Amino acid sequence: MKLTSQMIKERAAELGIDCIAIGNIERFAGAPKLMAPQSIFPEARSVIAVAMRIPRGTYRGIEEGTHWHNYTFYSYNKLNTLFRPHLSYELCCFIEDHGYEAVPHFPAVPEGNGTTREPVAEGKLPPDVVCSVRVIAAGCGIGEIGYSKVFLTKKFGPRVRLGLIFTDAELEPDPILDTGDICLHCGACVRECPGNAVPPVKNKDERLYVDFNGEKQIWYADVRMGRCTLSHHGLNNECSPFLKKEFPNMALEVRNTEMTEEEAYIMTYTMADGQWWRKPGEKVINYYDYVKKHTGYYAICGARGCIRACMNALEKTKRIENLFHNPFYYKKSWLLPHEPTEVPEGVNPYREAYLDKKYPGLREGEYVKAKK
Repeated sequence: MKLTSQMIKERAAELGIDCIAIGNIERFAGAPKLMAPQSIFPEARSVIAVAMRIPRGTYRGIEEGTHWHNYTFYSYNKLNTLFRPHLSYELCCFIEDHGYEAVPHFPAVPEGNGTTREPVAEGKLPPDVVCSVRVIAAGCGIGEIGYSKVFLTKKFGPRVRLGLIFTDAELEPDPILDTGDICLHCGACVRECPGNAVPPVKNKDERLYVDFNGEKQIWYADVRMGRCTLSHHGLNNECSPFLKKEFPNMALEVRNTEMTEEEAYIMTYTMADGQWWRKPGEKVINYYDYVKKHTGYYAICGARGCIRACMNALEKTKRIENLFHNPFYYKKSWLLPHEPTEVPEGVNPYREAYLDKKYPGLREGEYVKAKK
């Protein structure tokens, strides 16, 4: 039986996949070799992009400042690594039941693949080849890359996670969306990002361009990923009450840092995994260790600008289809003060608090400021 795009889309709908679109392989002929579908599956003729929605309610806890687990689990890590891949697997099986190979692609990070290995044979590329899931998805026509680099679909706006399937079935492609078909370029993401990671919309020299083999060119902001990573992974004390609690005097200038993304990852994960024996619990930041153990990941910023502010703008203008009876924002979003909140005397606050409670007056005279 001939396999058609319509058959695949109908099966995807039966499985519960929210959005699907298909691109022909020719659109990606100019892709960098270490990011190209053809480098993974040379015989591929079509690329299928799928998307699953992020429930709007998974942002509510962070928006209220009261609950962080939901975003990491339902909006991010498990949606990317469990819920959506399960459906991609089923769709791959459907394609292979019709005699065509289907290669599922995990949405990893191309520049983080650690390509320092030798090729397995002469003429091969070094492993691992990892595609940019957002760029490839845009080339399939499932949506567009919004100004902040977050992916947008016509139905859910920025509330989606993506997956790809490469197949040797020759399928009818969908049209590629123009930049601005969904994104308003209103600057909400710029204004609300706590890390100042998204450059102003008017800055034309801070844009990235992608050309799909002459069929269409798209563009989006050259996001300052070091600032984004510091905020996302909890080293921005404006959006992390956990950092603010443990380091009330660390006023890291995230909004102005020129730190690279890799440097930011090294810092954030060192802090999240770090131990300090003189501290109760012995973890540098107890919550980061706690949420990582429970969810397998930790996302702290909750996409304040790039998703929450964006979806609010798209909902208000009815630019997307999935609308709600009530607005997402009903009061101004919180931000913590960047400045130090206290400058305590002494050296080890944990030791001093314990001794002052257990043995009042015992530390008298330990730290005495010189009189002017």
